[in-house]
Amino acid sequence: MKQFLAALAFFAVLLGAWEFAARHSGASSLLLPSPTAVWRYFFGSPSPDGGTVGGAVWDGTLGGATLVTMKRLFLGYGVGIGIGIPLGMLTARFKFLHNTVGTIALGLQTLPSVCWVPLALLWFGQTETAMLFIVVMGTVWAVILATDHGIRQIPPIYREAASTMGSKGLHLWLKVLAPASLPHIVSGAKQGWAFAWRSLMAAEIYITILSGMGIGHLLHYGRELHAMDQVVGLMFVIIVIGFLADKILFSPWERFLHRRWGLTNS
Repeated sequence: MKQFLAALAFFAVLLGAWEFAARHSGASSLLLPSPTAVWRYFFGSPSPDGGTVGGAVWDGTLGGATLVTMKRLFLGYGVGIGIGIPLGMLTARFKFLHNTVGTIALGLQTLPSVCWVPLALLWFGQTETAMLFIVVMGTVWAVILATDHGIRQIPPIYREAASTMGSKGLHLWLKVLAPASLPHIVSGAKQGWAFAWRSLMAAEIYITILSGMGIGHLLHYGRELHAMDQVVGLMFVIIVIGFLADKILFSPWERFLHRRWGLTNS
């Protein structure tokens, strides 16, 4: 409880300092929008009749954009996971694939996601397929490398013990090696999620389609309209979604697997 209160006090002081700087520094609101301005973007301003005027939360703009973005994210991320884990297992199993596909994955993982945008536009045009392609390209390489690394980090005694008990072939991979590598695979999936987020934001900023306006599109239009309160507010939304994904989707699995596999004392 004390740690929570200390953290709460820290963020309160940080917001107070930000508000003070925005009001008294003399800087334009284009350069430094205040927390109050960001709040007004989300929830609007009081109206004379006692209601509110505007607000991305109340008019459905933020909710609709978040829903569109999350659909695209989960689809692209799921495809990337579905491709990356089997390929990672194959690169760990076969030396030739490790030296070829593994090398390609290592090189392409370092490529910024925005670099895929021109190719996606050329191949697929201003479509959902282009966005899906960019998200998959941002996800799959990290998952391949994490899966390959996880299987290679398994102690040889696991394989030897399983072999002496008659486990081999597909049974060895599905019942011994894949479960033993799960902590690394989950860490790779977490990293792939972060890359998928970045890829999707790049896709939505540069690809404009009529099938749905996402958070990246709102960021783009906020920049075009010089609405920095909107830009900063959406940055907070992206941070909060990433934080919740880590706490709800990945951290519980990581803690469970580390306890189950004896990698931690807690």
